[in-house]
Amino acid sequence: MSCVSLSTANRVPRPADTHPLTWRLRDDGEPVWLDEYQRQNGYSAARHALSQLSPEEITQQVKDSGLKGRGGAGFPTGVKWGLMPKDESLDKRYLLCNADEMEPNTYKDRLLMEQLPHLLIEGMLISARALKAYRGYIFLRGEYVDCARHLNRAVEEAKAAGLLGRNILGSGFDFELFVHTGAGRYICGEETALISSLEGRRANPRSKPPFPAAVGVWGKPTCVNNVETLCNVPAIIGNGVAWYQALARPGSEDHGSKLMGFSGKVKQPGLWELPFGIPARELLEDYAGGMRAGSRLKAWQPGGAGTGFLLPEHLDAPMYAAAIAKVGTRMGTGLAMALDDSVNMVGLLRNMEEFFSRESCGFCTPCRDGLPWSVKLLRALELGQGQPGDIETLEQLCDFLGPGRTFCAHAPGAVEPLASALKYFRNEFEAGIVHPAHAEHNQPTALEV
Repeated sequence: MSCVSLSTANRVPRPADTHPLTWRLRDDGEPVWLDEYQRQNGYSAARHALSQLSPEEITQQVKDSGLKGRGGAGFPTGVKWGLMPKDESLDKRYLLCNADEMEPNTYKDRLLMEQLPHLLIEGMLISARALKAYRGYIFLRGEYVDCARHLNRAVEEAKAAGLLGRNILGSGFDFELFVHTGAGRYICGEETALISSLEGRRANPRSKPPFPAAVGVWGKPTCVNNVETLCNVPAIIGNGVAWYQALARPGSEDHGSKLMGFSGKVKQPGLWELPFGIPARELLEDYAGGMRAGSRLKAWQPGGAGTGFLLPEHLDAPMYAAAIAKVGTRMGTGLAMALDDSVNMVGLLRNMEEFFSRESCGFCTPCRDGLPWSVKLLRALELGQGQPGDIETLEQLCDFLGPGRTFCAHAPGAVEPLASALKYFRNEFEAGIVHPAHAEHNQPTALEV
């Protein structure tokens, strides 16, 4: 049985017209294989797309729906698809699914791949038709062993049913799909580093431009989309743009539904498919059950370790990108983490920056040298051995490693939680400074020397 599932402690109905991603999930957590998936309207959107829609019409529907990338960056999917070259002579095009889910505190794609592998395959089939891609790869985090096993079985089922391979459903469209397990590097979540790794090279990000749409894997036009992003495509094609846009709460600038969650010291940690625009407070209190008895909310991150910390007073912010940006950070993956008042922010940040430092590809100087420097300073502060000026140095590092200062977005994401912790909990960092008078008082005597 899968060890990742939607929370059942506070079960809510999952009708097909409001929960396009999760309504087919089994209560026992077992995968939905091909026969069951097709009995539940599976691959009907793919049949419609391949028989009645042109690639341009599919792309336009996805663009009109307002679907944005669900991996954390939030770039409009239809716009990204539109960047692929129109030249029909470029017959080798690739669709890559970014399933390298290594963002700490994020596990949404794992749920979809373990329990609904055919939803991802159908989404990739429709997307490949729109992109005129003849081959696809699911670049999967190597530790996701169950995902790999379930996806490979689902691919074989789809092949046997004529849903992958040559002349799919008699449409004349050919599409092959492969599952590729990575070796386990966080940087592979960056699309050009993923491409480098897929080619068998060191997982370093690449300079852009050229963008992957022009020069991607093996030098050919390539589109990279996240698992959850691709899983939205069948519902958009099957139910229409207006229906998809109406899923979100009124006032949300993002459309559709989103897998969201809360972890930490909450009563019912879990994962739910919810409409964009739901207030974070409702997510925490009504779905996660609020904080555990004896715990008080100190801070929370809205979407993974690479997003900034927010305070309890920010819980009324609606969960969509622009609203979360207004209170000072990014929505990221939408899986939030609650910190209680027992957590020391210096120790937490030291642990987080150690992870980001270790996962740096080392290609550019600010990231390669700046992140280990932040770890060294944070470790000293954690031990009460910080020196005057250390906090100011950390603030400078947050600036030096910020957006536009490094080769890719790894370092800016790494220092975003640090910058917010320095802003909101500076006193905890100051507590780790050895003040001159105290240092002089604790100097060893001549005899001790």
